[in-house]
Amino acid sequence: MRLNNPENQPPAATFSAQAPLVDNFHRRIDYVRVSVTDRCDFRCVYCMSENMQFLPKADLLTLEELERLCTAFVLRGVGKIRLTGGEPLVRRNVMQLFRGLSRHLGAGLRELTFTTNGSQLARYALELADCGVQRVNVSLDTLDPEKFRAITRWGDHAQVLAGIDAALAAGLKVKLNCVALKGGNEGEFLPLTEWAHGGGMDISFIEAMPLGEDAAHNIESYLPLDDVAAELSRKLTLTPSAFASGGPARYFDVAETGGRVGFITPLSHNFCETCNRVRVTCTGTLFMCLGQEDKADLRGPLRASPSDELLHAALDEAMRRKPRGHDFVAQWAGQMAPARRPMSMTGG
Repeated sequence: MRLNNPENQPPAATFSAQAPLVDNFHRRIDYVRVSVTDRCDFRCVYCMSENMQFLPKADLLTLEELERLCTAFVLRGVGKIRLTGGEPLVRRNVMQLFRGLSRHLGAGLRELTFTTNGSQLARYALELADCGVQRVNVSLDTLDPEKFRAITRWGDHAQVLAGIDAALAAGLKVKLNCVALKGGNEGEFLPLTEWAHGGGMDISFIEAMPLGEDAAHNIESYLPLDDVAAELSRKLTLTPSAFASGGPARYFDVAETGGRVGFITPLSHNFCETCNRVRVTCTGTLFMCLGQEDKADLRGPLRASPSDELLHAALDEAMRRKPRGHDFVAQWAGQMAPARRPMSMTGG
């Protein structure tokens, strides 16, 4: 039985939707990534400093405010919401938010999903499926437990694999996300792909991005995904796929395994011209582009009035400022200083 519309929840909004969110380059924004916490139980080298200074809890949007904010996005034509962190499942009572947002499924919202490190999946998989979540992205950069501990600093490889098993058993479709790291997981891309496809999972590879205090590490570890594709192609046959997830990945079907491989290439082959998404931090700060520093405050208008007029006005103004593209290449080349905010701040 689905948990949609429990008696203590208001029904999904049925009043007229606002105008869709469209930027000055005529790109329709229909995908929002919402961070629910900056905290995580891992310290992945490309995402967080080992000695993170986390935000005071008072600075975070409440779960009720996050639900109200997501509802406003749904009313503006957003069909896909991905909850992120840090690690979203470490947020206390986070299932309240999943249950609240599930009432919009079929009423404007096509998909409610999330990205996780997998550490808490065994605990929550069944409840997430009951809330209408159908897909989950799990970060897994290696099949080697020792390398996994080195990359995540604190992570338990066996715990993550148990979480993946629990998600699959609950009926969730699992896609693995692997950050390609020069000197970190080279040589593992083929085994990871075959392992994922053997378990009925797709896998996407991601280029490291110059973000946060450890941006220099990411620049040194940068591995263009052309190298990953070349490694895979030595044994597998990759053909462009008609499949699209609504995100930035370009997918390829693999003849030998029957699975799919995605490539997310913000540096080597950027996808800015088709960008359909924005990111909101757990404090209500909207980043119109992951690779730019311009941002818009949504917490202020959210708390200034019980109605959403100020919030929708802030969204309209933010769309007018959404840039054509990011500056990752200039940051990587040393022509610009890398963004200081960690990847985890905007949904690592």
